[in-house]
Amino acid sequence: MDITWLGHSCFRIKGNQAVIITDPFPPDLGYSLGKQTANIVTVSHQHPSHSYVQGIGGEPRLITGPGEYEISNVLIIGIATFHDSVKGQSRGKNTAYLMEIDGVAVCHLGDIGHVLNDEQVEEMGNVDVLLLPVGGVNTINAAMAAEVIRKLEPKAVIPMHYKTPALDRELDPVEDFLKEMGMGQVEPRPKLSVSKSNLPISTQVFVLSY
Repeated sequence: MDITWLGHSCFRIKGNQAVIITDPFPPDLGYSLGKQTANIVTVSHQHPSHSYVQGIGGEPRLITGPGEYEISNVLIIGIATFHDSVKGQSRGKNTAYLMEIDGVAVCHLGDIGHVLNDEQVEEMGNVDVLLLPVGGVNTINAAMAAEVIRKLEPKAVIPMHYKTPALDRELDPVEDFLKEMGMGQVEPRPKLSVSKSNLPISTQVFVLSY
């Protein structure tokens, strides 16, 4: 499976039997989607910068909330979470998605605004690859992201939703998160190719270029 970061919270996840796009964004965000086609598109919440589904070709199946879905041999579980730390009273709901692709469990946390509780951690089970926001402001920040990682103990972590030169929003930079994780500068890579057999033994952070 290949995971490519297109910017913000949007990833292209290409498995053996399906291509999944998460949280597609509109052109005015600063990043470029390019010409993307997919079998499945997941939307964590209906904010314009996370739900630009018209930018994706290929007549994909759209998943926009909690539940269990099986499409193109990919099992997806949508888990109800919140966009803030006050049970959705300030920013509403958010859906985290757990996807079983080629035997690897990938979790996309969307715009989560709180640390997962024990029940949610149990619902997610074993997460191999975690895609999580780290930029604060509208989501969890670096310290909260590190706490989520401690709870889920994923093998691979890819940060998303942080400040970059392309983005016109004010968010914290990824360096804050790397520092929180006790790491120095990490060289971004164009994509992460992962399979059940080559997963890291213990939690490893990968920064992707957009």
